This record gives sequence, structure tokens and C-alpha cells, in this order.
Amino acid sequence: MKASLLLCVIATVYLASAVPIKEEELGVYPRFVTFPDGEGLPHVADLQAEPDHALLEEIHRDPANNLYLLFTRNNPTQAQTLIINNSESILNSNFNPEDNTIVVVHGWLGGQDAGINPTIRDAYLGKGSANVIVLDWRRLALSNYVTAVIGVPDIGVGLGQFVRFLISVTGIPYESIHLAGFSLGAHIVGNAGRELEGRVARVTGLDPAGPLWIYNDNKITENDGVYVEAIHTNGGVDGLGIGDIVANVDFFPNGGRSQPGCLTFLCDHDRSWELFGASVTYNHLTGTECESSWQVTFNSCSGAPFPLGNDDLNKTGSGFYRVNTGRRYPF
Repeated sequence: MKASLLLCVIATVYLASAVPIKEEELGVYPRFVTFPDGEGLPHVADLQAEPDHALLEEIHRDPANNLYLLFTRNNPTQAQTLIINNSESILNSNFNPEDNTIVVVHGWLGGQDAGINPTIRDAYLGKGSANVIVLDWRRLALSNYVTAVIGVPDIGVGLGQFVRFLISVTGIPYESIHLAGFSLGAHIVGNAGRELEGRVARVTGLDPAGPLWIYNDNKITENDGVYVEAIHTNGGVDGLGIGDIVANVDFFPNGGRSQPGCLTFLCDHDRSWELFGASVTYNHLTGTECESSWQVTFNSCSGAPFPLGNDDLNKTGSGFYRVNTGRRYPF
């Protein structure tokens, strides 16, 4: 009985300290917000939903309990499963230490079949040899939005632990690793980069989720990698993405709120990973540096040019940029 009571107390203390939601944030957004799932279909998120404390406690105890799926040019569509603390799963796979590694992380209600995964996978493998690892964190992602938000830091820690294990087994350098995540996944890769002390070459946030994140200390930041980039396609308090500058370089395509060819904010939100995938293939989207949010909104930026996205692991820069795109792929 005493042991059970002690466990309850520990769990309560952990959950109280882990909840990143601040009261002022609830007033920024309406209570109900509609997000796309992995297939772009709408689902309502209740920002005042009760968290699933049991699930959060379990994830906190074992943050590495995620699914890591490897794709290479030798297995471009059939995944090989990599398992943390199981070196044979890596050594017996097609993972090539000579190639760069990109880790792709889906958003809320997604999974291994979410549209972001084949889009970015095919862009990388269509261009050259690479290790493309898809993180499937659906166990938490399929919970209510509030629960998923609270659990994001632990999923990020788990990803960081996996990357550290991958490095220990294969000897690959931090300079060969790029972490890219969409929506809640953007904050996951930020936390993973933080777990790795900001040493990975690149961290990319694809329209990082906005609801319950504006005042959240666990959101993606410019310190999470050697170079951190954010692509904002549906930002602001009336959108699904965070409209704030969060990275070394922040891009605001077409003003960063709505996108040409999109009729819904769900499409606007998803456009971030579509633009990134196209940029890996063509490296054709160039932003213009801005001095103010007014310039971003009214398309009057006149500063230096800088490329959006791409797969360059030596990329460096700072500032915020507007880039104008087309209505359809490759934009």
C-alpha cells in the first residue's frame, strides 16, 4: 500500500512539472482547433482536454520506445527496423555510415504512412544515396492533442538517445545528421537536438505547431543544432503553425500564413513539408531577407537572397526571409 502511494506521488509530481501549458496560452487560441492528420484529413483538437496521465508516465519511463524505420537506395520502399540498444539491428541493415542521415518526424495523428514520410524519403533517395530514417511515434501522436503536446519533450529525448546510440554503433559524425520534423514533430526534433547538445548539423522545423507552444519553453529553438531552420506556412494565432521567429533562419513562404493553391489552412500547414521536399530535389526556392514583419506581410523585403530548405549539411545563416512560390509542385 505504501509503495503504491509512493508511486502515485512520484507520478503526480512528474506530471505537474512536465505540463508545459501556461494559462496565458489558452487565451491566445480558441478552445477547439482543427489539425490535419497524416493524410491531411481534419480532426478537432480540444486545447482543454484532460491529459492521459498513465500514457505520459509510461512514455516518461521509456522515452526511447519509438519505431525507427530505415530506407536507403537498396530498400527505397520496404523499411528495415532499427532498434535502440540492439546493435545487430543496425549492423545487419542497409545503413551506410558513408552516407548522410536524415531523420523525418511526423506530426499529431500521424504515423509511418503520413504523407511527409514518402515525400521527403523519395526526394532524398531520388537525388542520391542517403540513410532516411522515419520516426513513428504514433502511440503518443494518436492521443488527444494536449497529451501529445505534454509528451513531446520525452519523445524528443528518446530520439536523441537513439541518435547517440546510432553514432556509437556506426561511428558516423554529428556533422552528417539532419533532423526534420513537421508540426508537433518540429518541436520533437528541437528537443532531440537539445538532448544531443546542439551538435547535429541541421535541425529543420516544418511549420512548427502553434497551439500551446507560443509560451512553451520546450519549443524548437536556434540552439538545438549547429544550424536550425524553420519554414512557416500557416503561422499566427489564426493558423496552426507558430508565427514567431524560432530558428537561426526562419522562412515565411508567401507571407507565412496562407499558400497559393490552398483553399484550407490544413493545406497551408502541410505545404511546409511539400516545399521542403521540392527544395531537396531542385534547390530552387530562394528567399529575400526582411527587416520587419511588415515587409514579410506586404512582400516588400529587399535584403540578401538565401535558399530555402535543401539537403546541404554545411548550410549556415541567420535572419528571416520571405520566399514567393507557385501554386503546385515543384512550386
